[in-house]
Amino acid sequence: MKISLILAHPRPGSFNHAIASTAARVLHEAGHSVSVHDLYAEAFDPLLLSEETPRDVQLPDDIVQHCSEITTADGIIIVHPDWWGMPPAILKGWIDRVLRPGVAYQFAETDSGEGIPAGLLKAKTAIVFNTSNTPRQREIEVFGDPLERLWKDCVLTFCGVPVVHRRMFGVVVTSTDAQRKAWLEEVSRLVTKTFPGKSA
Repeated sequence: MKISLILAHPRPGSFNHAIASTAARVLHEAGHSVSVHDLYAEAFDPLLLSEETPRDVQLPDDIVQHCSEITTADGIIIVHPDWWGMPPAILKGWIDRVLRPGVAYQFAETDSGEGIPAGLLKAKTAIVFNTSNTPRQREIEVFGDPLERLWKDCVLTFCGVPVVHRRMFGVVVTSTDAQRKAWLEEVSRLVTKTFPGKSA
């Protein structure tokens, strides 16, 4: 299988990087082809300019590559921290520039954009890993876990991915080495279960 893995965290050595590294290792060991993009390390430009919005525009080479990889991926993994109930701006920009009309979704020709889209992504399953410094109970009771709605309903299902698994790890800032090790073991299990190797 071809898996697209997108990481958005500015600090090398972060727990997000450990999650992404663990997921990539497990996928490689299972024999999958993995495209890994560390958006901060690549200095991905999140700004969607007006010149880039027409459907027939000549896109920059890096955006063409991202679009090609995401449309041919059999599975998707996204890793990012919870910042203000949202992904980091660089990842929101990736959504804006890469999950484009005609690439990730389309509307009927008779539709003016207000209707129900048809998702175009090939992937049938995605995993979203998040980290947070807010206790889970407070996240649910006070904030309502907006990332759940964002990824499952507003982005991935919208683009045609029917199955979305999501796991939030926290509280990271007070976690112990033992907790982080257990969390990474959970990452390994979920990735293995979701994207088993050929021999599984």
